Amino acid sequence: MTQELMDPDNELLMSTASIWEIGTKYALGKLPLKLAPDLLVPQQMQLQSILPLPLSVEHALQAHQLPPHHKDPFDRMIIAQALVEKLPVMTGDRHFRKYPIKVL
Repeated sequence: MTQELMDPDNELLMSTASIWEIGTKYALGKLPLKLAPDLLVPQQMQLQSILPLPLSVEHALQAHQLPPHHKDPFDRMIIAQALVEKLPVMTGDRHFRKYPIKVL
């Protein structure tokens, strides 16, 4: 884990787009989980003190303006949120680095 994640002064946020993606992939059978997302996600967010980052109109409008480096609509929304809110993103997805955001 990066130093930023371990720093107790930093807030940890989870995009509502990520939660939506987890639920979608679980429902399609593409993401096997021991618990259903409606139980697992809130449980883990509480245990790890992660706050939700809701989607806004500004996020949605920013997402459609992004260059097409990344095709996944969930990831494009997360990138848009990072741009609007000036937040870093923790991901292993190399496509995120093509956008002007901080990637952890």
